[in-house]
Amino acid sequence: MHATVVTLFPGLFAPWLTSSVVGRAVVGGLVTVDFVDLRELGEGRHRVVDDRPFGGGPGMVLMAEPVVQAVEQARGRHGPAVRTLLLTPQGRRFDQRFAEELATAPDGFVLLAGRYEGIDERAIEVLQPEEVSIGDFVLSGGEAAALVILDAVARLVPGVLGHEDSATEDSFSGPERLLDHPHYTRPASWRGHEVPPVLLGGDHGAIAAWRREQRLARTRARRPDLLEPRGDKEGACSPES
Repeated sequence: MHATVVTLFPGLFAPWLTSSVVGRAVVGGLVTVDFVDLRELGEGRHRVVDDRPFGGGPGMVLMAEPVVQAVEQARGRHGPAVRTLLLTPQGRRFDQRFAEELATAPDGFVLLAGRYEGIDERAIEVLQPEEVSIGDFVLSGGEAAALVILDAVARLVPGVLGHEDSATEDSFSGPERLLDHPHYTRPASWRGHEVPPVLLGGDHGAIAAWRREQRLARTRARRPDLLEPRGDKEGACSPES
């Protein structure tokens, strides 16, 4: 997996890239994440990248020229089929299906993390990015959303997780897209709560059947929408700064 993030704050990503599962994947060369610092392409001695909005109103707007230059620079680090994602309120809802698409993107992807009130619309018209959002809430900037996408995609890269079936058995994964089943570990009895006997019997067929029943029951109770026919509709759009 190769991703490039366009951001004003590349330092925010360092702890994630050097820790835990993803940190090991970066060290092992399975995952590559690099950055284009938008500030370095700003105007003048002070590297200005934003200005007040035409028409008045609160806040500042990222200027078109530094954003376009930064994304073009980021795209140049990838092949011709690179996907460019802009975190925006008008975006497609990011979900497991989207993560799976990005995990198999042959030339990787670019993430454009916005700030302030948004980006000059003319930059979006020129760049024609895919627009994506992680949920119906507003963030101070797109960096946190970019981390969510990077983590969701990186764990799907073969070799990143400890077991090859770990990702395929997660919630929203596999052909049925169900929620995950309950998990238990030692001790078998804890504070009066017992592990279901089927998990202790060693009958792998019975265990598989029980887990599927639990996945279906949880999905019906907590996310019945996942059991509804999807048709050709995409997820609802939702805001991201």
